[in-house]
Amino acid sequence: MQRLDVGSIVNAISDRDVRGILEQEGLRQERTISMLASENMLPLDGLLAQASPIANKTVEGFPGHRYHAGAAWVDALERLCIDRGKELFAAGYANVQPHSGSQANQVVFNALLDPGDRLLSMRLSDGGHLSHGAAINQSGKLYDVSSYGVDRETGLIDYDEFQRIARERRPKLIVAGGSAYPRIIDFKAMAAIAAETGALLLVDMAHFAGQVAAGRYPNPVPLADVVSTTTYKSLRGPRGGMILSRSKRVGRLVDRSLFPGFQGTPAMHQVAAKAICLGEARQPAFGDYIERALRLAAICCSRLQADGFRLLTGGTDTTMVMVDLSREHFTGRAAAEALERCGIIANQNAIPGDFRPPFEGSGLRLSTTAMAARGFDAATAAPVFDVVCGVLDSLRRDRPIDVADALRRIARLCDEHPAYAVNRQLEVA
Repeated sequence: MQRLDVGSIVNAISDRDVRGILEQEGLRQERTISMLASENMLPLDGLLAQASPIANKTVEGFPGHRYHAGAAWVDALERLCIDRGKELFAAGYANVQPHSGSQANQVVFNALLDPGDRLLSMRLSDGGHLSHGAAINQSGKLYDVSSYGVDRETGLIDYDEFQRIARERRPKLIVAGGSAYPRIIDFKAMAAIAAETGALLLVDMAHFAGQVAAGRYPNPVPLADVVSTTTYKSLRGPRGGMILSRSKRVGRLVDRSLFPGFQGTPAMHQVAAKAICLGEARQPAFGDYIERALRLAAICCSRLQADGFRLLTGGTDTTMVMVDLSREHFTGRAAAEALERCGIIANQNAIPGDFRPPFEGSGLRLSTTAMAARGFDAATAAPVFDVVCGVLDSLRRDRPIDVADALRRIARLCDEHPAYAVNRQLEVA
């Protein structure tokens, strides 16, 4: 029996230039700790599925209704993925073809709206997402967009403001969910206001889908007209998107919007990895991983607050931590760059009422999902948070950062928590 590890996938590539770059990226991932909310460590099975021969297949359309022959096994794979998505999230309909979460949102808009229709979504600076109608995004150019936001004191969604705007604007579609909101969203309240104002409700659960799958965040599928998500982030699957609904009627509109409206053939190697991801999310080990990520986020919050750093909303209900640097003399970008020099990957972010440009940002967004995927627990994560707080404190006090010491500490932790451990090798004939 030959033993195949993750390094063997890269080593098998004959193009030396490409192989060299991929090897360096693999080393970077092994030697740094990602605290990015928008990425995770894909299990080995998911990596291998995307390198399989099914990547060769072109099949426009949907199972049983393809525009190309030779689709029997592709149909079987997509049906498996659909069934797993429906079962995991208690949905009556699932579309697993979107290439990304942003594209999934555009597909939904195209299915339910006409150009110029009214859309109500969370303000980008308050935690929303570009694809929810931001002026610089295509969605903001096609639709008549209004925004709701958060209370400036608490950082929590202002449901009274949301209701007032919904009543005034009477949008055709309301969007809940965002990319930088660390608290549980009241979907019942939003669904009630949507019903009162005659609007449809879309929930984008990209950043908390893993928690929904593990029963640690309310499932929006029974309450929303349609739900979009990515399959990476907290779900720990491949790059790509998914659309869910309790309504098969909405599903038919979404199907027609996706094909022929937005994309041709789906990336079937990606669908294979999505099926693996959705299968893994049903296992007890996935729940353990989510519990660990939530615990790490709570510990991270406590550590930052103990060092005097402000957090948006005062904490988190999720695996995301939003640090408010508006009162500091350094920006979110400066913090992210300093952390990267020390082996920790994070990103700057705008915060409500931000006076700094988005590329600089007064916020620092952190997440513990990738740490949990690598096996960090409460004890072993503490030194990581020590480095984070040490870097931020040095910036605050204008003191030199001991980068060499931080890198040594992070390297030791990475060795103890490899991204792809030897004992996860796959045996092949």
